[in-house]
Amino acid sequence: MKIALVVVGMILILATALPLVRTEEWWIRVLDFPRLQIAILLALVVVGFLFVFSPSSILDGFFLLVLTASFGYQAYRIFPYTPLATSQVVRSNHCGASSSIRLLIANVLMDNRRADDFLALVRAHDPDLILAVETDHWWDQQLAVLEPEYPFAVKHPLNNTYGMHLFSRLELGSPEVRFLLEEDVPSVHTAVRLRSGDWIDFYGLHPRPPKPQHDTEERDAEILLVGKEVKAGRKPAIIAGDLNDVAWSHTTRLFQRISGTLDPRIGRGMFGTFHAKYPVFRWPLDHVFHEESFTLGVLERLSFFGSDHFPVLAELCYEPKAAPRQEAPTADQDDREEAQEKMREGKEAGD
Repeated sequence: MKIALVVVGMILILATALPLVRTEEWWIRVLDFPRLQIAILLALVVVGFLFVFSPSSILDGFFLLVLTASFGYQAYRIFPYTPLATSQVVRSNHCGASSSIRLLIANVLMDNRRADDFLALVRAHDPDLILAVETDHWWDQQLAVLEPEYPFAVKHPLNNTYGMHLFSRLELGSPEVRFLLEEDVPSVHTAVRLRSGDWIDFYGLHPRPPKPQHDTEERDAEILLVGKEVKAGRKPAIIAGDLNDVAWSHTTRLFQRISGTLDPRIGRGMFGTFHAKYPVFRWPLDHVFHEESFTLGVLERLSFFGSDHFPVLAELCYEPKAAPRQEAPTADQDDREEAQEKMREGKEAGD
Protein backbone atom coordinates (compact mmCIF):
# COMPACT_ATOMS: atom_id res chain seq x y z
CA MET A 1 0.00 0.00 0.00
CA LYS A 2 2.81 2.40 0.86
CA ILE A 3 4.56 1.63 -2.41
CA ALA A 4 1.34 2.40 -4.29
CA LEU A 5 1.06 5.75 -2.50
CA VAL A 6 4.67 6.57 -3.35
CA VAL A 7 4.17 5.73 -7.02
CA VAL A 8 0.97 7.75 -7.27
CA GLY A 9 2.58 10.62 -5.37
CA MET A 10 5.57 10.69 -7.69
CA ILE A 11 3.30 10.76 -10.75
CA LEU A 12 1.32 13.66 -9.26
CA ILE A 13 4.51 15.57 -8.39
CA LEU A 14 5.72 15.10 -11.96
CA ALA A 15 2.32 16.22 -13.31
CA THR A 16 2.68 19.36 -11.19
CA ALA A 17 6.25 20.11 -12.21
CA LEU A 18 6.08 19.48 -15.96
CA PRO A 19 3.72 22.41 -16.80
CA LEU A 20 6.32 24.76 -15.27
CA VAL A 21 8.40 24.05 -18.37
CA ARG A 22 7.72 26.67 -21.04
CA THR A 23 7.03 24.38 -23.96
CA GLU A 24 4.27 23.87 -26.52
CA GLU A 25 4.46 20.06 -26.39
CA TRP A 26 0.85 18.81 -26.28
CA TRP A 27 1.46 16.11 -23.66
CA ILE A 28 2.82 18.70 -21.23
CA ARG A 29 0.26 21.41 -21.98
CA VAL A 30 -2.69 19.08 -21.32
CA LEU A 31 -1.45 18.85 -17.72
CA ASP A 32 -2.62 22.46 -17.31
CA PHE A 33 -6.19 21.22 -17.51
CA PRO A 34 -6.74 18.87 -14.50
CA ARG A 35 -5.23 21.04 -11.76
CA LEU A 36 -8.25 20.59 -9.48
CA GLN A 37 -8.21 16.82 -9.92
CA ILE A 38 -4.45 16.68 -9.31
CA ALA A 39 -4.83 18.83 -6.19
CA ILE A 40 -7.51 16.52 -4.78
CA LEU A 41 -5.38 13.43 -5.43
CA LEU A 42 -2.34 15.10 -3.85
CA ALA A 43 -4.38 15.89 -0.75
CA LEU A 44 -5.53 12.27 -0.51
CA VAL A 45 -1.95 10.98 -0.81
CA VAL A 46 -0.78 13.42 1.90
CA VAL A 47 -3.58 12.27 4.20
CA GLY A 48 -2.68 8.65 3.49
CA PHE A 49 0.92 9.24 4.50
CA LEU A 50 0.01 11.14 7.63
CA PHE A 51 -2.72 8.89 8.98
CA VAL A 52 -1.96 5.47 7.49
CA PHE A 53 1.83 5.49 7.12
CA SER A 54 3.35 8.00 9.52
CA PRO A 55 6.66 9.32 8.09
CA SER A 56 9.36 7.09 9.55
CA SER A 57 12.51 8.47 7.91
CA ILE A 58 14.06 11.65 6.55
CA LEU A 59 13.25 10.42 3.04
CA ASP A 60 9.59 9.97 3.99
CA GLY A 61 9.55 13.45 5.46
CA PHE A 62 11.09 14.98 2.35
CA PHE A 63 8.62 13.16 0.12
CA LEU A 64 5.73 14.42 2.24
CA LEU A 65 7.13 17.97 2.02
CA VAL A 66 7.30 17.81 -1.79
CA LEU A 67 3.76 16.41 -1.92
CA THR A 68 2.51 19.25 0.27
CA ALA A 69 4.35 21.86 -1.79
CA SER A 70 2.84 20.40 -4.97
CA PHE A 71 -0.62 20.56 -3.47
CA GLY A 72 0.01 24.15 -2.36
CA TYR A 73 1.06 25.17 -5.86
CA GLN A 74 -1.97 23.55 -7.50
CA ALA A 75 -4.26 25.20 -4.93
CA TYR A 76 -2.57 28.55 -5.58
CA ARG A 77 -3.26 28.31 -9.30
CA ILE A 78 -6.95 27.40 -8.96
CA PHE A 79 -7.74 29.60 -5.93
CA PRO A 80 -8.68 32.69 -7.99
CA TYR A 81 -11.47 30.63 -9.57
CA THR A 82 -13.21 29.99 -6.26
CA PRO A 83 -15.73 32.16 -4.39
CA LEU A 84 -13.06 32.72 -1.71
CA ALA A 85 -11.06 35.01 -4.01
CA THR A 86 -11.77 38.67 -4.73
CA SER A 87 -13.94 39.17 -7.81
CA GLN A 88 -12.14 40.69 -10.77
CA VAL A 89 -15.36 42.08 -12.29
CA VAL A 90 -17.84 44.14 -10.28
CA ARG A 91 -21.56 43.59 -10.43
CA SER A 92 -23.59 45.99 -12.58
CA ASN A 93 -25.81 48.46 -10.78
CA HIS A 94 -29.31 48.56 -12.28
CA CYS A 95 -28.11 48.21 -15.84
CA GLY A 96 -30.61 49.49 -18.36
CA ALA A 97 -31.59 47.44 -21.37
CA SER A 98 -29.89 49.93 -23.69
CA SER A 99 -26.47 49.22 -22.16
CA SER A 100 -26.70 45.47 -21.64
CA ILE A 101 -25.63 42.65 -23.91
CA ARG A 102 -26.67 39.08 -23.26
CA LEU A 103 -24.41 36.42 -24.77
CA LEU A 104 -24.78 32.66 -25.05
CA ILE A 105 -21.76 30.61 -26.16
CA ALA A 106 -21.90 26.91 -26.87
CA ASN A 107 -19.78 24.18 -28.38
CA VAL A 108 -22.67 22.16 -29.80
CA LEU A 109 -20.57 19.03 -30.61
CA MET A 110 -20.74 18.47 -34.35
CA ASP A 111 -22.18 14.94 -34.09
CA ASN A 112 -24.78 15.92 -31.48
CA ARG A 113 -28.26 15.74 -32.91
CA ARG A 114 -30.20 17.30 -30.04
CA ALA A 115 -30.68 20.63 -31.79
CA ASP A 116 -34.18 21.01 -30.36
CA ASP A 117 -32.76 20.93 -26.84
CA PHE A 118 -30.22 23.61 -27.75
CA LEU A 119 -32.89 25.79 -29.33
CA ALA A 120 -35.02 25.38 -26.20
CA LEU A 121 -32.12 26.77 -24.16
CA VAL A 122 -31.86 29.72 -26.51
CA ARG A 123 -35.56 30.46 -26.14
CA ALA A 124 -35.47 30.06 -22.37
CA HIS A 125 -32.53 32.42 -21.83
CA ASP A 126 -33.24 34.92 -24.61
CA PRO A 127 -29.69 36.04 -25.50
CA ASP A 128 -28.84 38.98 -27.77
CA LEU A 129 -25.88 37.13 -29.29
CA ILE A 130 -25.41 33.41 -29.82
CA LEU A 131 -21.98 32.00 -30.65
CA ALA A 132 -22.12 28.32 -31.63
CA VAL A 133 -19.00 26.36 -32.56
CA GLU A 134 -18.48 22.90 -34.07
CA THR A 135 -21.35 23.68 -36.41
CA ASP A 136 -21.49 21.68 -39.65
CA HIS A 137 -24.01 21.91 -42.48
CA TRP A 138 -26.58 19.86 -40.54
CA TRP A 139 -26.37 22.36 -37.68
CA ASP A 140 -26.55 25.20 -40.19
CA GLN A 141 -29.95 23.88 -41.31
CA GLN A 142 -31.20 23.39 -37.74
CA LEU A 143 -30.14 26.86 -36.61
CA ALA A 144 -31.84 28.53 -39.58
CA VAL A 145 -35.02 28.81 -37.46
CA LEU A 146 -33.25 31.54 -35.46
CA GLU A 147 -32.99 33.88 -38.43
CA PRO A 148 -36.36 35.70 -38.04
CA GLU A 149 -35.51 36.67 -34.46
CA TYR A 150 -31.78 37.11 -35.06
CA PRO A 151 -31.56 39.00 -38.36
CA PHE A 152 -27.80 39.57 -38.19
CA ALA A 153 -25.60 36.52 -38.62
CA VAL A 154 -22.17 35.22 -39.53
CA LYS A 155 -22.21 31.61 -40.74
CA HIS A 156 -19.31 29.36 -41.58
CA PRO A 157 -20.30 25.69 -41.33
CA LEU A 158 -17.50 23.15 -41.62
CA ASN A 159 -17.32 19.37 -41.33
CA ASN A 160 -14.01 19.39 -39.43
CA THR A 161 -15.42 20.38 -35.96
CA TYR A 162 -14.33 24.02 -36.44
CA GLY A 163 -17.47 25.47 -37.99
CA MET A 164 -18.79 28.65 -36.39
CA HIS A 165 -22.09 30.54 -36.32
CA LEU A 166 -22.88 33.91 -34.77
CA PHE A 167 -26.48 35.09 -34.51
CA SER A 168 -27.38 38.56 -33.25
CA ARG A 169 -30.40 40.70 -32.56
CA LEU A 170 -28.07 43.67 -32.38
CA GLU A 171 -26.71 45.30 -35.51
CA LEU A 172 -23.34 43.99 -36.64
CA GLY A 173 -20.76 46.20 -38.28
CA SER A 174 -18.26 44.84 -40.84
CA PRO A 175 -18.56 41.21 -39.70
CA GLU A 176 -15.85 38.92 -40.99
CA VAL A 177 -14.72 35.32 -40.80
CA ARG A 178 -10.96 35.22 -40.37
CA PHE A 179 -8.34 32.50 -40.56
CA LEU A 180 -5.64 33.90 -38.33
CA LEU A 181 -3.19 30.98 -38.49
CA GLU A 182 -4.76 27.87 -40.00
CA GLU A 183 -6.76 27.76 -43.20
CA ASP A 184 -9.38 25.41 -41.75
CA VAL A 185 -9.81 27.03 -38.30
CA PRO A 186 -11.98 30.17 -38.51
CA SER A 187 -12.67 32.92 -36.02
CA VAL A 188 -15.19 35.75 -36.11
CA HIS A 189 -14.62 39.47 -35.63
CA THR A 190 -17.39 42.05 -35.80
CA ALA A 191 -18.50 45.33 -34.36
CA VAL A 192 -21.78 45.16 -32.42
CA ARG A 193 -24.09 48.12 -31.89
CA LEU A 194 -25.68 48.18 -28.44
CA ARG A 195 -29.21 49.50 -28.02
CA SER A 196 -27.67 52.68 -26.60
CA GLY A 197 -26.01 53.31 -29.97
CA ASP A 198 -22.53 52.54 -28.65
CA TRP A 199 -20.36 50.24 -30.75
CA ILE A 200 -18.24 47.48 -29.26
CA ASP A 201 -15.97 44.82 -30.75
CA PHE A 202 -16.74 41.11 -30.49
CA TYR A 203 -14.27 38.28 -31.15
CA GLY A 204 -15.38 34.64 -31.36
CA LEU A 205 -12.65 32.00 -31.14
CA HIS A 206 -12.25 28.22 -31.31
CA PRO A 207 -8.58 27.26 -31.78
CA ARG A 208 -7.35 23.67 -31.92
CA PRO A 209 -6.75 21.83 -28.63
CA PRO A 210 -3.46 20.21 -27.64
CA LYS A 211 -3.53 16.60 -28.81
CA PRO A 212 -1.21 13.98 -30.34
CA GLN A 213 0.49 15.29 -33.48
CA HIS A 214 -0.66 18.80 -32.66
CA ASP A 215 1.15 20.98 -30.12
CA THR A 216 -0.08 24.37 -28.94
CA GLU A 217 1.89 26.84 -31.07
CA GLU A 218 -1.12 27.81 -33.24
CA ARG A 219 -3.60 27.82 -30.35
CA ASP A 220 -1.43 30.04 -28.19
CA ALA A 221 -0.57 32.37 -31.07
CA GLU A 222 -4.20 32.79 -32.12
CA ILE A 223 -5.27 33.68 -28.60
CA LEU A 224 -2.41 36.16 -28.20
CA LEU A 225 -2.89 37.70 -31.66
CA VAL A 226 -6.46 38.56 -30.69
CA GLY A 227 -5.26 39.83 -27.32
CA LYS A 228 -2.83 42.20 -29.04
CA GLU A 229 -5.55 43.37 -31.42
CA VAL A 230 -7.95 44.02 -28.52
CA LYS A 231 -5.34 46.13 -26.74
CA ALA A 232 -4.71 48.19 -29.87
CA GLY A 233 -8.41 48.58 -30.66
CA ARG A 234 -10.39 51.77 -30.14
CA LYS A 235 -13.64 50.13 -29.08
CA PRO A 236 -14.46 48.22 -25.90
CA ALA A 237 -14.27 44.50 -26.60
CA ILE A 238 -15.68 41.12 -25.65
CA ILE A 239 -13.82 37.90 -26.47
CA ALA A 240 -15.65 34.60 -26.19
CA GLY A 241 -15.59 31.00 -27.28
CA ASP A 242 -14.17 27.56 -26.68
CA LEU A 243 -10.46 28.42 -26.41
CA ASN A 244 -9.43 24.81 -25.74
CA ASP A 245 -7.41 26.15 -22.84
CA VAL A 246 -8.21 26.47 -19.16
CA ALA A 247 -8.69 29.74 -17.31
CA TRP A 248 -5.64 29.25 -15.09
CA SER A 249 -3.11 28.31 -17.79
CA HIS A 250 -0.03 30.42 -18.42
CA THR A 251 -1.22 31.22 -21.94
CA THR A 252 -4.67 32.40 -20.84
CA ARG A 253 -3.26 34.55 -18.07
CA LEU A 254 -0.69 35.97 -20.50
CA PHE A 255 -3.56 36.73 -22.90
CA GLN A 256 -5.31 38.67 -20.16
CA ARG A 257 -2.24 40.78 -19.48
CA ILE A 258 -1.57 41.40 -23.19
CA SER A 259 -5.21 42.32 -23.90
CA GLY A 260 -5.95 44.05 -20.60
CA THR A 261 -9.17 42.07 -20.28
CA LEU A 262 -11.04 40.83 -17.22
CA ASP A 263 -12.39 37.36 -16.40
CA PRO A 264 -15.80 37.42 -14.67
CA ARG A 265 -15.20 33.91 -13.27
CA ILE A 266 -12.43 35.12 -10.97
CA GLY A 267 -13.86 35.23 -7.47
CA ARG A 268 -17.05 33.44 -8.53
CA GLY A 269 -16.16 29.87 -9.50
CA MET A 270 -14.60 27.65 -12.11
CA PHE A 271 -17.70 27.19 -14.28
CA GLY A 272 -16.30 23.94 -15.66
CA THR A 273 -17.85 23.37 -19.07
CA PHE A 274 -16.03 20.28 -20.40
CA HIS A 275 -16.56 17.35 -20.16
CA ALA A 276 -20.32 17.67 -19.66
CA LYS A 277 -20.83 13.89 -19.38
CA TYR A 278 -17.98 13.12 -16.96
CA PRO A 279 -17.96 15.33 -13.83
CA VAL A 280 -14.66 13.87 -12.64
CA PHE A 281 -12.95 15.15 -15.80
CA ARG A 282 -14.30 18.68 -16.02
CA TRP A 283 -12.55 22.01 -16.49
CA PRO A 284 -13.31 25.51 -17.81
CA LEU A 285 -12.67 25.56 -21.58
CA ASP A 286 -15.43 27.99 -22.62
CA HIS A 287 -14.65 31.61 -21.85
CA VAL A 288 -15.98 35.17 -21.84
CA PHE A 289 -13.42 37.95 -21.39
CA HIS A 290 -14.06 41.68 -21.63
CA GLU A 291 -12.30 44.94 -21.08
CA GLU A 292 -12.88 47.10 -18.03
CA SER A 293 -15.76 49.19 -19.39
CA PHE A 294 -18.12 46.26 -18.77
CA THR A 295 -19.61 45.07 -15.49
CA LEU A 296 -21.33 41.76 -14.83
CA GLY A 297 -25.04 41.12 -14.61
CA VAL A 298 -25.30 37.35 -15.07
CA LEU A 299 -22.83 34.50 -15.45
CA GLU A 300 -24.25 30.98 -15.62
CA ARG A 301 -23.32 27.54 -16.83
CA LEU A 302 -26.45 26.27 -18.53
CA SER A 303 -27.90 22.79 -18.66
CA PHE A 304 -26.86 19.75 -20.67
CA PHE A 305 -28.21 19.51 -24.23
CA GLY A 306 -26.29 16.52 -25.60
CA SER A 307 -22.93 18.13 -26.25
CA ASP A 308 -19.69 17.36 -24.44
CA HIS A 309 -19.67 21.05 -23.41
CA PHE A 310 -22.13 22.97 -21.27
CA PRO A 311 -23.19 26.34 -22.71
CA VAL A 312 -22.34 29.58 -20.90
CA LEU A 313 -24.62 32.58 -20.50
CA ALA A 314 -23.14 35.99 -19.69
CA GLU A 315 -24.95 39.30 -19.41
CA LEU A 316 -22.62 42.28 -19.42
CA CYS A 317 -23.36 45.95 -18.89
CA TYR A 318 -21.49 48.65 -20.75
CA GLU A 319 -20.59 51.07 -17.95
CA PRO A 320 -17.52 53.15 -18.89
CA LYS A 321 -17.70 54.95 -15.54
CA ALA A 322 -17.06 51.62 -13.80
CA ALA A 323 -13.64 51.20 -15.42
CA PRO A 324 -11.71 52.95 -12.58
CA ARG A 325 -13.24 50.46 -10.10
CA GLN A 326 -11.85 47.48 -11.99
CA GLU A 327 -8.16 46.71 -12.19
CA ALA A 328 -7.29 45.27 -15.58
CA PRO A 329 -4.22 43.02 -15.83
CA THR A 330 -1.21 44.72 -17.40
CA ALA A 331 1.71 43.35 -19.39
CA ASP A 332 5.34 44.13 -18.67
CA GLN A 333 8.19 44.01 -21.17
CA ASP A 334 8.85 40.32 -20.52
CA ASP A 335 5.19 39.53 -21.24
CA ARG A 336 5.25 41.47 -24.50
CA GLU A 337 8.44 39.76 -25.62
CA GLU A 338 7.10 36.32 -24.73
CA ALA A 339 3.83 37.00 -26.55
CA GLN A 340 5.68 38.22 -29.60
CA GLU A 341 7.81 35.07 -29.64
CA LYS A 342 4.75 32.83 -29.27
CA MET A 343 2.99 34.63 -32.11
CA ARG A 344 6.05 34.21 -34.31
CA GLU A 345 6.28 30.48 -33.50
CA GLY A 346 2.58 30.03 -34.17
CA LYS A 347 2.81 31.69 -37.57
CA GLU A 348 5.78 29.52 -38.50
CA ALA A 349 3.95 26.37 -37.38
CA GLY A 350 0.90 27.38 -39.41
CA ASP A 351 2.86 27.95 -42.64
